[in-house]
Amino acid sequence: MKKNSLANRDGVILPLVLVFGTLAMIILGGIISWATMNVRAAQQAVKREVAIQIAESGVEYYRWHLAHAPTDYQDGTGAAGPYLHYFYDKSGDKIGQFTLTITPPPIGSSIVTVKSEGKSSNNFFGTRTITTRLAKPSLAKYAVAANSFMRFGQGTEIFGPIHCNSGIRFDGIAHNVISSAVATFDDPDHSGAAEFGVHTHVNPPPGTGVDDSFRPLEAPPNTPQARSDVFLAGRQFPVPAVDFTGLTADFSQMKTDAQAAGFYRAGSGAMGYHVLLKTNDTFSLYRVDSLKAPPNGCTNSNNQTGWGSWSINNETLLGTYSLPANGLIFLEDNIFVDGQINTARVSIVAAVFPDDPSTRKSITVNNNLLYTNYDGRDVIALIAQNNINVGLYSQDILRIDAALIAQKGRAGRYYYESGSKHCDPDDTKNTITLNGMIASDQRYGFAYTDGTGYQTRNIIYDTNLLYSPPPSFPQTSDQYITISWAETL
Repeated sequence: MKKNSLANRDGVILPLVLVFGTLAMIILGGIISWATMNVRAAQQAVKREVAIQIAESGVEYYRWHLAHAPTDYQDGTGAAGPYLHYFYDKSGDKIGQFTLTITPPPIGSSIVTVKSEGKSSNNFFGTRTITTRLAKPSLAKYAVAANSFMRFGQGTEIFGPIHCNSGIRFDGIAHNVISSAVATFDDPDHSGAAEFGVHTHVNPPPGTGVDDSFRPLEAPPNTPQARSDVFLAGRQFPVPAVDFTGLTADFSQMKTDAQAAGFYRAGSGAMGYHVLLKTNDTFSLYRVDSLKAPPNGCTNSNNQTGWGSWSINNETLLGTYSLPANGLIFLEDNIFVDGQINTARVSIVAAVFPDDPSTRKSITVNNNLLYTNYDGRDVIALIAQNNINVGLYSQDILRIDAALIAQKGRAGRYYYESGSKHCDPDDTKNTITLNGMIASDQRYGFAYTDGTGYQTRNIIYDTNLLYSPPPSFPQTSDQYITISWAETL
């Protein structure tokens, strides 16, 4: 009986050993498999990290290449891509490769798209791709940039940064930073000591209105107040000056480019040209035969150089033309511009050679100049050797969608004296809206302290201009910077 009991016990233990042994083997096998998978995953992660680092190296390589060959979008080969480069470690061992696909900038833009596919050696699943956009910043960094003193009166509302190499008196509403290159300056519009480089004459809350006399709280040795009622994003001074010499448009090169692949005309032999832009990628060109005379008694009481009505009386149609392939219209005469574009990029330039202060040419806008699309597809630049004007007989509510450059002059309106025997009723206008940016060598202004000019002045900064400016638009740097980075499939 005892022997049979042991036998029975052995028969029970053996299956248990087999079961638990099998479970142990399964668990051990699972642990080994899990460990193996983790090792492989870690190795794969390392290879993927190496792959994206290689892809990033491809982007940095091409940014370096563009610094030495700014207009070469074919990797120095003269042939279409993609372009394969092997990647080596510090020991000279090949550990991967990157493949570049380069998309050159569209006409008028500096944005270069670089797609870099990085891959580590012997790793089929390790390819990772980075797509970046590189660009040179244009002078449209500012909503308004000026080389001389600027005064922005009540009724001015600006959406975008403003900079002046001299001082700024700002009595409107600024939604972005206002900066000056000087710490203090002597405001020419009133007597008294020097005030801050950026200052206001708006009475602080709860006060209202403007005090035109010297403001002690807006002058040293006081500390500048925040004045968030005027400077919604703050004010900065002194800051580095803008190099207006470097920002100056190269009119000679523009003329060459217009003659080669754009639209060029010499002087009109009359009062200038009128360019009427159209939404079907064409424009009508007129010769301006005569200008409207100011009303009797409306005279140049401020003795301003070049004063006149700057408004068309009679004109002759010369033809209707397609917008040029390079978007550049260069006319060696004064120009009047209006109309509307639709998915077009165009720069209109008024200049004459040799450069002489007495013969410099201006551009005038008296009627609406409009975009159809406000997402960057429509871009206009008006680049004048002298002034950007708004004439006496301009629209009461005027909108100008454009980047404006007055290279040696100013952007603004001449002074048309008020009073029943003077320039009434056109001395005073309702609203002007400038959507784009303004660069003015001399003092800017579309209104005067006696209430003449445009009563409401809206300046809206078009951020699309910074890296995608109009054709031949001046840039502030020769170096490409990264404006977007993304890992893509």
